[in-house]
Amino acid sequence: MTTAARPSLLLVEDDAALGPLISELLEPDFAVRLAVNGRDGLHLGLTQSWDAMVIDRGLPLMDGIALIAALRSRGIGTPILILTALGATDEKIRGLDAGANDYMIKPFDAMELAARLRALTRTYAQSPRILEIGDWELDAGARSMRSMRSVYGTVVTLTPKEARLLETLASEPGRVFTREDLINALFHPADQPGVIDTYVHHLRRKTSKAVIRTVHGLGYQIGNPHD
Repeated sequence: MTTAARPSLLLVEDDAALGPLISELLEPDFAVRLAVNGRDGLHLGLTQSWDAMVIDRGLPLMDGIALIAALRSRGIGTPILILTALGATDEKIRGLDAGANDYMIKPFDAMELAARLRALTRTYAQSPRILEIGDWELDAGARSMRSMRSVYGTVVTLTPKEARLLETLASEPGRVFTREDLINALFHPADQPGVIDTYVHHLRRKTSKAVIRTVHGLGYQIGNPHD
């Protein structure tokens, strides 16, 4: 989530010397959070909103390519730059095909890295993804729902997880998501399935009961607020 001064950046780098150094170099432009392994990077990537991510390839617990693929499969559209010593063309292709938006080789120039990240965040900030859900418009990046029926243009503010839950359901309108699907995509595996019911309840209270449809015995599906 962008602060008043600097966009937020998740840096996933396991090198004990390089990680803090990159953080320090980027701090003038970004509010940096450092994760030192792929598992922690995945958890932070799924549970918090970021304006950009920088991910190393050779990470402990989860490889960088697997981390990016996992984030993309769960609907995370945050721009990602891979920063790695692996510079062969086929390695670049693997990284970009996994879902990265840019690829940079170590050793690198700090000013170029910062410039590439500024370009990525500008591009994505100018292209918000708006999803229509019946009489509502969801802006997941801004974490808001706007009522198109209200003459006052009522806007509801969402928490990061509420926004991502709605975005996940709306991305596949014909799919019924089980509670386990949603736990795996949006929450921590240790969370109980009942946490999904709680978030659905809060979302219905904020917007409309019909925004999310319960499919009894199966799970949840994006609803039709016209009903």
